[in-house]
Amino acid sequence: MNSKETVFVNKFTDGILDPGKEMLGPVKDGGHIVANTTPGCWGPMITPCLKGGHEVTKPVFVEGAEVGDAVAIRIKSIRVTSIATASGNDAPVDGRFLGDPFVAVKCPECGEMNPQTVIKGIGQDAIRCENCDADVTPFRFTNAYTMTFNDQKTVGITLDKQGAEQVAHDGKSYMSTPENSVQNPIVTFAPHDLVGAIARVRPFLGQLGTTPSRPIPDSHNAGDFGQFLIGAPHDYGLTEDELEDRTDGHMDINRAREGAIVIAPVKVEGGGVYLGDMHAMQGDGEIAGHTTDVSGIVTLQVNVIKGLKLEGPVILPVEEDLPYLAKPITKAEREEAKRLHAGWSMQQPLESSLPLSFVGTGATLNDATTNGLERAAMVLGTSVPEVMNRATVTGAIEIGRNPGVVTVTFLVPLHALEKLKLSHFAMEQYGKPE
Repeated sequence: MNSKETVFVNKFTDGILDPGKEMLGPVKDGGHIVANTTPGCWGPMITPCLKGGHEVTKPVFVEGAEVGDAVAIRIKSIRVTSIATASGNDAPVDGRFLGDPFVAVKCPECGEMNPQTVIKGIGQDAIRCENCDADVTPFRFTNAYTMTFNDQKTVGITLDKQGAEQVAHDGKSYMSTPENSVQNPIVTFAPHDLVGAIARVRPFLGQLGTTPSRPIPDSHNAGDFGQFLIGAPHDYGLTEDELEDRTDGHMDINRAREGAIVIAPVKVEGGGVYLGDMHAMQGDGEIAGHTTDVSGIVTLQVNVIKGLKLEGPVILPVEEDLPYLAKPITKAEREEAKRLHAGWSMQQPLESSLPLSFVGTGATLNDATTNGLERAAMVLGTSVPEVMNRATVTGAIEIGRNPGVVTVTFLVPLHALEKLKLSHFAMEQYGKPE
């Protein structure tokens, strides 16, 4: 099959990232992926035939990507297309799932697993089993809102009951749901607990990465959500060791936005780059569990990095998003450092450095931090205590998603970046170090 300069994506998974299924593409090394993405969490969560809690794009095969390599994914552009969305905090409904409401929905009346559904009216009981007409939604809102955006997609406001119900009656249109998506629009629930709140729009991708080396539900392709799979009673149950086959594509890190570079591990031939779960905005931690899921158009550029073995993603955020201590050293700062260096008659030269963010995931934030520190040490060929010191004085630990996704960000010596074949990506982002 001939590789393509640009692969256009408008097909989606059934919620399972399965390395045994055929990928789209291939796309050339250095080529582009353009995707019309579906809304993430809530729509798939109320659509039982989707088995992963999300509805991400079908993975794309990248020319030349082999197991043990990495794929650099430049986020060239993100454009929100939804006019409105709905979101809020969730509570699972007992009796409507087998072990995991994201993966194994069970109709409470006819007992069918992952049943097809129809929409009847609006409100939280509108999603009905196609077989027996039972209310089959496995989640309910505890506190929630409907939000609409201005034409420029720079701000959003939360609507009152009248506005929320207007949106609910024409949900797919207001959410600009892609044609091949099967999810029920979450605006159907018409929530309006928050009215008149104003929020800034700054879109990012909650899901962006590569295909795991075993079938994993898409929202569970991370060390925190993946805990639900350990010993689970459904078809996708895993052991703790098998969860290591994940690639942590479900990051919910708000720094994975336009202008950033995400470097993802290759654990299957071709990498299998996928994306989705676009959000209009999110504070660090996604503390409500969910945020504003939207449709959108995304352009990515992919490059294979041969021989860079990663267990999870590395991010080069836009400079504005870096922690203060991890921002590149300025010319004036380096001149002051040189004066200090000379005054102490040091023989070893001063470091030149640029920032990297290592993603860590785990059952808790403490576990995720340990995971991120260990991944950084492994990639850089140094010790965890050294990484801890560097992250303390030249960086920070930042929460991506509560309960268990973090970034370990710090200034990395240029010689280490060169050895990893990452120096030109870092200099592309931040310029040549002073």
